[in-house]
Amino acid sequence: MRAANVWYLGLKELVSLIRDPMMLVLIAWAFTFSVHTTAKALPETLNKAPISIVNEDRSPLSWRIVDAFQPPYFKRPELIDQAEMDRRMDAGLDTFALDIPPEFQRDVLAGRQPAIQLNVDATRMTQAFTGSGYVQNIVSGQVNDFVRRYRAQDLLPVDLALRVRFNPELNKSWFGAIMQVVNHVTLLSIVLTGAALIREREHGTVEHLLVMPVTPFEIMASKVWSMGLVVLAASAVSMVLVVRGWLGVPIQGSLALFMAGAALHLFATTSMGIFLATIARSMPQFALLLMLVLMPLQMLSGGSTPRESMPVLVQDLMLAAPNTHFIMLAQAILYRGAGLAVVWPQFLALALIGGVLFALTLARFRRTIATMA
Repeated sequence: MRAANVWYLGLKELVSLIRDPMMLVLIAWAFTFSVHTTAKALPETLNKAPISIVNEDRSPLSWRIVDAFQPPYFKRPELIDQAEMDRRMDAGLDTFALDIPPEFQRDVLAGRQPAIQLNVDATRMTQAFTGSGYVQNIVSGQVNDFVRRYRAQDLLPVDLALRVRFNPELNKSWFGAIMQVVNHVTLLSIVLTGAALIREREHGTVEHLLVMPVTPFEIMASKVWSMGLVVLAASAVSMVLVVRGWLGVPIQGSLALFMAGAALHLFATTSMGIFLATIARSMPQFALLLMLVLMPLQMLSGGSTPRESMPVLVQDLMLAAPNTHFIMLAQAILYRGAGLAVVWPQFLALALIGGVLFALTLARFRRTIATMA
């Protein structure tokens, strides 16, 4: 192997990527707006839901209920009349519309159990499902406190001293932002390397490489380092400017240590992308293979749900996937401030898995090149 061949072939890959505007847009979007959107719009989080209230009672209790709906779970309530309620709901301006009937406070104090009407726009399924419970708890809490004339404090037989570590605000965007960057490292490393090989095959430039004094190892190594470098640089910029700067997510551990782990992970996933590209004959076929491979990898690796909640067989099988170990070390470093003494098993596993994937892909790539020759 000549290092110069690997270097210049890698530069050729970078030039080809620069000339592909759609890939550049994909990289930029994945590590900026996609990260921000995922962090701010987690499906299980109720965030700034629009609500309007028809206050027909205008009593101290009804105004107390109105004032209870506050950000960040809800937007500040819009006070409307009954004629506007259906129009606003039909126009999609409100997810929730609460109608407090006349004489509501008087009926509550008389023990008549009056009803409050809650209209929900179920087309916004996530907000409708989660927010209905929020509205019910808020209204019930305010009514109970008003009837008792004081805010109740339940006395428990045991005093639980709660200490929340690593995320004291229980802010779900902290988790979503970092996990989105980690997932896009896996996604784009496979896409870029696979697309680079298929693009050469479709443009006929593979035949040019076959008549040059370069080996399949040099061709494959050039794609691995060039595309891996692009993803590594984009992820570093995203962690600093988007996650830490734009979203304000604190990073507890060493960013350099995380980048070292990402480099090992990219060694494995870029090899995986080339392997899939040797199987597929076109970009549509490659996209179908990518869905079959990437979805199980990301869903079962621990980035979406804890691995401990999965069957033991699935946990054991997923130990052969590189992104399982990458997510483990990313969470340990970025969330808990772990050092190399803690995450070295994941580094070792990534090195071994990457070496095996590279060797298998190189053997497959050599057979593919031989058939093309």
